[in-house]
Amino acid sequence: MSLLQDQLKRIVQGKESNPFSILGPHQEIRNGQSMFVIRAFLPCATSATVVWDTPNGSPLPMRRIHPQGVYEAISANDHVKMPYRIRIKDNRGNVFHRHDPYAFPLCLSEYDLYLFGEGTLYQAYDKLGARVCSSQGISGVDFAVWAPNAVRVGVVGNFNEWDGRMHPMQNRGSTGIWELFIPDLGEGELYKFEILPPGETGPILKADPFAKAAELRPKTASVVCDLTRYAWGDKAWMEARSTRDCLTQPLSIYEVHMGSWKRVIDQDARWLTYQEMAVELVPYVNEMGFTHVELLPVTEHPFDGSWGYQCTGYFAPTSRYGPPTDFMALVDAFHQAGIGVIMDWAPAHFPDDPHGLALFDGTHLYDHEDPRLGYHPEWKSRIFNFSRTEVKNFLINSALMWLNHYHIDGLRVDAVASMLYLDYGRQDGEWIPNRFGGHENLEAVEFLKELNVKAHQEYPGVMMIAEESTAWPGVSRPTNEGGLGFTLKWNMGWMHDTLEYFSLDPIHRKYHHDQLTFSLVYAFTENFVLVLSHDEVVYGKKSLLEKMPGDEWQRFAQLRVLFGYLFSHPGKKMLFMGGEFGQWREWNHDHSLQWDLLAYEGHRGIQRWMADLNRLYTSQPALYQVDFDWTGFQWIDLHDNEQSILSYIRWDKDRSDFVVCLCNFTPVPRPNYRVGVPRDGWYRERLNSDAERYGGSNTVNRNDVHADEQPWQGQPYSMVVVLPPLAVVFFQPNI
Repeated sequence: MSLLQDQLKRIVQGKESNPFSILGPHQEIRNGQSMFVIRAFLPCATSATVVWDTPNGSPLPMRRIHPQGVYEAISANDHVKMPYRIRIKDNRGNVFHRHDPYAFPLCLSEYDLYLFGEGTLYQAYDKLGARVCSSQGISGVDFAVWAPNAVRVGVVGNFNEWDGRMHPMQNRGSTGIWELFIPDLGEGELYKFEILPPGETGPILKADPFAKAAELRPKTASVVCDLTRYAWGDKAWMEARSTRDCLTQPLSIYEVHMGSWKRVIDQDARWLTYQEMAVELVPYVNEMGFTHVELLPVTEHPFDGSWGYQCTGYFAPTSRYGPPTDFMALVDAFHQAGIGVIMDWAPAHFPDDPHGLALFDGTHLYDHEDPRLGYHPEWKSRIFNFSRTEVKNFLINSALMWLNHYHIDGLRVDAVASMLYLDYGRQDGEWIPNRFGGHENLEAVEFLKELNVKAHQEYPGVMMIAEESTAWPGVSRPTNEGGLGFTLKWNMGWMHDTLEYFSLDPIHRKYHHDQLTFSLVYAFTENFVLVLSHDEVVYGKKSLLEKMPGDEWQRFAQLRVLFGYLFSHPGKKMLFMGGEFGQWREWNHDHSLQWDLLAYEGHRGIQRWMADLNRLYTSQPALYQVDFDWTGFQWIDLHDNEQSILSYIRWDKDRSDFVVCLCNFTPVPRPNYRVGVPRDGWYRERLNSDAERYGGSNTVNRNDVHADEQPWQGQPYSMVVVLPPLAVVFFQPNI
């Protein structure tokens, strides 16, 4: 009994790591006789009785064996049918029944634990966290969490008055996992893990790292959620996606921050819900002709101003706009409208919020203890320890869960450069070289490779897109060729050079012609996405429209040129919301886009131009089939810097069809501009950004233009066209 008293003392003090050895049903020898013993910790009870679920069992009264509320029942039978409930009368006179968690077996198998230990439990998102399931015919929730350095872990919630002693979890050994099945719980329960860290400190409360849902900030509890209930209607989309080669298909992405795309102004400017976005955002993206939408991180995050890039819930869509099933319905609505969904995902770092991953079990579990490796000075956040098997597995599981449970079509991986370099954002002496003395983060490289290989293996047709701003080689090349394995990479160089060029007064552009032509020097070294992203229209950088020089007419014209140049240049396309109708104000996450501007013809013109660009782009294979090879692009004239004109051809994969692209970056019209072309015959103007429909001066080629056998600009034929001021014009031969 002395040993038992020591164990009971650890239970009531909340220090027991092996509660199943004390609580629940046991066969014990008492006075030389085998007995069936049931023990339960019921600190609020004044009396307790064991009641069998089967009708043929007699109730067993329980007696208090520890003054702080441990009760015990003894039966002379050495076996009793399971399960059972405990009838409890509390100190308020209330009577209620509950099944005993310690009468149920643990759900994680030894094989699960083995795979977790070696870092290959790629379905951990369905094993760890809070899983709605049943055991021995009783429904409940299985809780499991990785906290290897904890002295004790307990599940807390409204169901036990947030007392971590009530439901201590079982330590599953060397894996560092703690687990407990709690019967009679279900969806919607709030919970956290109460962790007793090593040392003399008291317990800490942590949200579930694998939680599928969370409370709306500033509240921080996790929420039990069953992701298997939603009935998807996108079977046709998913089957087609698995056979689709995104590199040879049109990809025009509309980047969206859901909290500021549109707000309900007459209701205190609140956010749209996921359900309302399905009604408003989906048809808008469809109308505008974009092929995909890219959502700024929807992962749960505590601070609105982080836009979701410093998240605390890697497996939970933010509760700001509704429950997880509503987010599923939004993705489903996009798919049924023929629109893909890409999601920003931030595995580089995490915030210091006390309920999150920082010091999770009282130690630097997910990050490095040394700030030269574990702290990001620029973002004041913690850097994941990619050398740790369990951390890599945690992040890979997060990625796979979004692709699996939410049918996400691609992940845009944020801040890849910060992951690749140990000295990113650091001065000399603030970082630690790798084992070879270099500044490459070798463990992060291996993590990214494993992530991309696994994503592509498990989900054919998905896109893994890197936001990577350096010259790291082979970011979008296969891992078996020495690359990182991403499908695509953001072209940050194109973005910066192009926007800098467009900010110049047109009279000076002839001196900076190479800022546009230089992009073709490296255009085919990676599978690039040309991006005009949210990062370029915040923090004093001005909106795209306001970046343009000149009077108002010229600004609108140049924005149309910018978009036309984007859609004619090799590479996939991405535009941040608001740009498509020429928002004047730079983006602010606290405010809706300026939809009222569409009352003005100039803004409606830009919106029409973007929609027509998307329609031309998606209908012409020459503009998208060969984005990553010289065979899809041919200069006509890249040297006309005096007139600031670029002319080039986009070819389809068979070189049987092509589009001639002419860009005039000055306000000077060229009424008789001769351009070389590869074939003779009649050419039709397919699109002209200066058309009246778009707010231009309507300097257009009203009739088809004939190409004669007059060599020009290295081409065997040429034609004379009208080239409008500050405009992009697309021509195609008549078939």
